[in-house]
Amino acid sequence: MALKLTQLASKPQLIRIELDDEEIRAKYNDSLEFYVYDRQPLDMFVKLATVGQNNLAELVSLANSMVLDEHGDPIAHDDLVFPSDIMMKIINKVVDTLGK
Repeated sequence: MALKLTQLASKPQLIRIELDDEEIRAKYNDSLEFYVYDRQPLDMFVKLATVGQNNLAELVSLANSMVLDEHGDPIAHDDLVFPSDIMMKIINKVVDTLGK
């Protein structure tokens, strides 16, 4: 008997992601942490899978909406933005984590 898809469906859970490379530690004297949901809506997943390096603005916008604090609230909002030196690291880490 086949596994029912309803058995695999669940509410998204926050997962902790840490940026912990030599460059980050040297500049910020510590690692940096943020959270994302382990499951994304299908439209978000498709956007992540299809956006290319040519459309960096769309990639940044996606990352801004996905990067959350420990309470599940967006970190980048209103006038708050991430430092440019870590933005690509955030994007790469999110894509790598969710792609597993």
